[in-house]
Order: sequence, then structure tokens, then C-alpha cells
Amino acid sequence: MTDRQTTGKLYGVGVGPGDPSLVTVRAAELIGKADVIAYHCARHGRSHARAIAERYLTGSQVEERLMYPVTVETTDHPGGYRGALDDFYREASERLAAHLDAGRDVVVLAEGDPLFYGSYQHMHKRLAHRYPTEVVPGVTSISAAAARLGTPLVEAEEILTIIPGTLPEEELAARLAATDSAVVMKLGRTFPAVRRALERAGRLDDARYVERATMDGERTGRLADVDPDGVPYFSVAVLPSKVAALDSAGRPFEALDAAAGEAPEPVGEVVVVGTGPAGPLWLTPEARGALANATDLVGYTTYLDRVPVRAGQVRHGSDNKVEGVRAEFALELARRGHRVAVVSSGDPGVFAMATAVLEAACEDPYRDVPVRVLPGMTAAHAAASRAGAPLGHDYAVISLSDRLKPWEVIARRLRAAAEADLVLALYNPGSKSRTTQVGSARDLLLEYRSPQTPVVLARDVGGPTERVRTVALAELDPADVDMRTLLLVGSTQTRWVRRGGDTEVVWTPRRYPEEQQGS
Repeated sequence: MTDRQTTGKLYGVGVGPGDPSLVTVRAAELIGKADVIAYHCARHGRSHARAIAERYLTGSQVEERLMYPVTVETTDHPGGYRGALDDFYREASERLAAHLDAGRDVVVLAEGDPLFYGSYQHMHKRLAHRYPTEVVPGVTSISAAAARLGTPLVEAEEILTIIPGTLPEEELAARLAATDSAVVMKLGRTFPAVRRALERAGRLDDARYVERATMDGERTGRLADVDPDGVPYFSVAVLPSKVAALDSAGRPFEALDAAAGEAPEPVGEVVVVGTGPAGPLWLTPEARGALANATDLVGYTTYLDRVPVRAGQVRHGSDNKVEGVRAEFALELARRGHRVAVVSSGDPGVFAMATAVLEAACEDPYRDVPVRVLPGMTAAHAAASRAGAPLGHDYAVISLSDRLKPWEVIARRLRAAAEADLVLALYNPGSKSRTTQVGSARDLLLEYRSPQTPVVLARDVGGPTERVRTVALAELDPADVDMRTLLLVGSTQTRWVRRGGDTEVVWTPRRYPEEQQGS
């Protein structure tokens, strides 16, 4: 190369996914001018990166073949597999450094893109701070796979997740369930676990398989149809864009029966999804996936507003006082073939929509409609985490709302829980139309608890107006409590401690005093 410097220059050059014609103009230019061409390879000595770049080589360049000492995690190296690779990368970088110190420019070839799961990055981390360096991006296997499938990866506000197939199966399933689109890299021997993870995440039918994209022997198809015994390392699993799979009316395209020319009868279901007490940070991966996969979202409008808008989904919002109607509406949609997510705050099985849906689903004509309930972070646990650990021992959960049960029943349950010395999590304590319940509950509990018993007032936990504070039971003011507030009332053993500065914590010991165990 011209304009010789004191030292040579290091180039990390991406050569694309396999087809030499996909090498960029800049990459081809640098490969043709380099003094030294370096590339990684296994013990057989062959390099895919060199094979891609071969037409751009001059034949007079010095070639540095960086041969891995191991390709599987079995080695007698005292540092194990990782130790063997660390020694290899150190020795390889020293070999390249010798050329750079001699003033020779070094091009390190990398399949795909140099900084995307590439071996070049190990050279980069060891040399880029010592020598002038340039990284030339290349077409990744992800882009090549999408092009070969002819299917968009992501559209609009969709999220693309890149996942190594070497992750544990449960982690794979969680990440696949939580994302819109995905590409799973490094298949080969990981393929059986990846396939199982896709199935567990409910995404197997959507998954596509691409082998050797843009290379000889390229193969594409439905991942569910692939023989796991013949999957090479150079293959990926793809979950394409969901938006791309919708027609102009926002309905999913269904595969047509080749003989009849008609779409198969759609199979619907209802999934009752717990979204936690506030926004997306409280969603489980499973819940996130169910919301993304739904054709229809049904729920109280305030809770629906917490769910991101996705192209093609239909949102059916309603008032908070029509749970039964909402449940039947969701089941009817599912009976017609829709994938329905019923959105519930907190955990859907705790004073929420799961009961309403299941009650309706156990009656005709909805007995055959599939129904699943996905758990969520319930408000009591979220509030407890903000205060410390007030629910560290036995506790009772009681709703103070007397809309669906008489106050006499609530009072009887409060007395029973208080006599049993349970911590209390009190849901639905008050509203504009219910103003007496908090005061009545406080007075009743004072018959069994010390006036200094800690009470955690947790309002809008996880939300923009979150406020969590602790007061003594005798000082609990009903005016400070509304429908968005949850109360945690300590037992006789609950501690309320100042921990330096203004920090206070509330916690209930797991061990109960022996002298009180028989009382």
C-alpha cells in the first residue's frame, strides 16, 4: 500500500456470507493491496473467509493462517478450553504485531462482518489500541438469510433479537417468546435444543431455516421439517417479521391447501396475560410473547394503554366494570379463530380477569375454546419489594371492596387473619365511592395489633407517580388511600427499622418466636 507509515495498518475486513460477489468494493480494494492476508481456520487448514476472498488475492502476498488449537470444548490445556483459546489469540496477535512493527499492512479476513460474532474481534481487542486500525463492515449471515427467504425481518416498531444457539434451552425459549422477530445463530449441534425452545415458546410454526446462505449447497425451508442430524454450523433459524405476514386488512396470511385451494380452519385461543403493576419492565418474557402473538387485545382501556401498539392487532378496550362481558367477548373472538390476549394488570389470577374468563369458559358455547393463564407480578409483591420484605412470613391477601361481597364477610376475614397474626395485603382499599372501608379495617385491626404496627402505603408502584411510605397503624389516614394504593399491614413480628440516613425498611422474620408457636 502507499503512504507507508512507521508501522503497518491493521484492517479487519468483512467478506460477507459466502458469495464472493457480495464482498464490498472497499473490502476488495484492501484485500488486493495488502502486504499480509491473515485468516482463521480449523486444523484441516481450510478457511471459508479465504475461499470467499480468493479472487481478490494477488498471489504474492504473505498469508498468515491462524489455526485454532481446539474446535470443541475438550482439551488437556491446564486452563481448559478457554485457556487454550486465550493462549492462541495472544500468540496469533503477536504474529500479526510482528508484521505491523515491520511496516507491513495486515488484512484480517472475517466471514460476514468482522465485529459480529467474528474471530477478528479477538485480534482487534489486542491490537487496535497499538496500531492504526480500520474495520470494514461486511454483509452478515442474518441479512443474507433474510434475502434468501425473501421475507422482511422487521418492520415498523418490531424488535429483532439475535440469539446464539449455545444458550441454555430455557433461556432460548424465554427470549424467543419475548421478541417479535429473531435469528438464532450457531446451530449445528445446538439445533435440537433450539427446535425444542421454539416449540416451547409457541413459535415453531413461524420458524424458517436457512443453511449456507449464498454458498454452494444453500437450503431453505420450514424449520419444523429439518432433519436435526444434517444441520451444519453455517445455518440459522429465522423468525421473520409478523407485520410482513399480515394482509392489507391486518389479518394473518394462512397457507392455502394445495388441493382444495382453501385456507384451513383457523384455531383460536384466549390467553389471559398478567402485565404486572405498571409498564413493560414488569412483563415476563412469556407474557410479552403472548401479547406480541395475539391478533386481538381485550381489556380495561387503562391497562390496554400500557401495551405497545403493533401493526395488524385489533384492540378492544372497555370500562373496568364489565369483566363478564369482556370475558365472553374474548371467548367469542377466539371461537371464530382469533388469537386473543386478555390484558390484566398484576397477576390475572389475583382479583383480576382470569376468574371472569374461566367462569365464562366453563359454560356453553365456550367449553371447547382453549384458555391459558399467564402469571404476572402481583401488586402485593411489587409493593413489598419497595418497602423491604414485609411478606417474609405467612400472610393473607384480602380485598376491601364490598362490591362483590358484603362488608360483614370482609370484617370476619380480617378478624380471622388478625387473630392468626398474619401480615395482611389489602387490595382495593378505597375509591371515590367507597370511603369508609379503610377506617373500618384500621379500627378492627387495632383490636389485635399494636398502634405502632407498620403499615406500608404503596401507590402506583412502578408507575410515574409511585409513592411508597410507612406509617403506624394508629396513624393510618383513609384520606391518603385511593384505588391505586395497596396496603401491607405488619404482624406482631414485623420490624420497621431505620438503616442509616433516611432509609427505612420493613421486614417480617421467617422464624416465629417459640413461646408463641402454640398460641
